[in-house]
Amino acid sequence: MTIQRIGILTSGGDAPGMNAAIRAIVVAAHHYKIEVFGFIAGFNGLIEDNFMPLTLKSVDNIIHKGGTILKSARCPAMQEPLGLEQAASTLLKNKLDALIVIGGDGSFTGLLALNEHWPGKVIGIPGTIDNDIDGTDFTIGFSTAINTAIEAIDKIRDTAEAFERIFIVELMGRHSGHITFNVGIACAAEQVISFENFPSKGNAVDNEAHKLKALVKEIKQAQAERHASYIIVIAENLWQGGASTLAQQLQTVANIDCTACILGHIQRGGSPVAKDRILATKMGVAAVQALIDDQSSIMIAECNNTITHVPLFVAIQHQQGVSDSLIQAQESILALTAQRQC
Repeated sequence: MTIQRIGILTSGGDAPGMNAAIRAIVVAAHHYKIEVFGFIAGFNGLIEDNFMPLTLKSVDNIIHKGGTILKSARCPAMQEPLGLEQAASTLLKNKLDALIVIGGDGSFTGLLALNEHWPGKVIGIPGTIDNDIDGTDFTIGFSTAINTAIEAIDKIRDTAEAFERIFIVELMGRHSGHITFNVGIACAAEQVISFENFPSKGNAVDNEAHKLKALVKEIKQAQAERHASYIIVIAENLWQGGASTLAQQLQTVANIDCTACILGHIQRGGSPVAKDRILATKMGVAAVQALIDDQSSIMIAECNNTITHVPLFVAIQHQQGVSDSLIQAQESILALTAQRQC
């Protein structure tokens, strides 16, 4: 099948490097004399037939910009048959041969569902700061989010050190601990609380009560042995009520004064670091090449610095967790409690 017209959209949460991927797709498509059309606001653009042609001029000077020039949005309509039929109708009406979606697992799920209503080729490019896509070492945006959080916590550490204070910093990641563990280790956090070392087994209230008791003991031991700052990093969606509630509980239960800091969406913005720009560029070019090679229903991935293809249905299974070596290093060596026991 000859590819003549490609559609692109960015879906779900924005991630630094999405623009770099868009640019790479357009440049590669131009090389093969393929027309490219960008749909606005994710799958909503497909349903509403809202798109714009993308030329070399359209992507000039965007590689360094955060966010996405195509905008992004959630699209509940893609979970309904009518929405899928409307999206397929748009693709057929505009005679598109292929659709490339830059996003996360929800976006890829929508892409697979769409492919049941439309016979064109579909390619996914992993763009999410959460790094929670199977089959690829890193997703576009993850490295920048890590750097952004590190810069913020380094500044928090300065004021924490000056006042010998305890800070609880809540990090994004949805239900993945990749950001929390990597940032926690990079910032020498005294405590890392994430899904990997705080599993949600049994009663959630009992789990939190047990962890709170252990945390109180660890903080008090640290305060008795050293007068210094104390940083706790915690994954969002882990502790009921988040970092603010944990800080209140520590105050109520043990009179431990903590300051909660929720970094929030600052982690999703900003200019992408070099690693994300390069990864996005390689993946964008590889997506177009995959279409030329008659590939479909795959995600472009990178493993051990090599571009690979992963079936879309495999990419969304959530089997790939945080590296065991990171977890073991934190739990057995880097944690302050382990140091005191040695």
